[in-house]
Amino acid sequence: MYKAIILPLAKLDIAEATSWYNSKQKDLGKRFIKEVRTKVLFIRENPKASAVRYDDTRCTVLDVFPFMIHYTIDEPNKTIIVVAVLHTSLSPER
Repeated sequence: MYKAIILPLAKLDIAEATSWYNSKQKDLGKRFIKEVRTKVLFIRENPKASAVRYDDTRCTVLDVFPFMIHYTIDEPNKTIIVVAVLHTSLSPER
């Protein structure tokens, strides 16, 4: 299994989405975080399951929430690097 590194901007994406979901419904943010964690675990176990979408970045869609995890693979170090967690209607450009 690969290791995972979540970059600070991706952590901010997760925190902002969690806050927004919690403002809409109690504990909805917790459900969002749980789904992100589940999907990151899937990526760690299957890093090449998702196609490259741009540059060397792969994207995996969450199952319930309309977000995609954008990540790269550091093959020599067996690490996935989560660069963003974005709503599917937003551009991945930063």
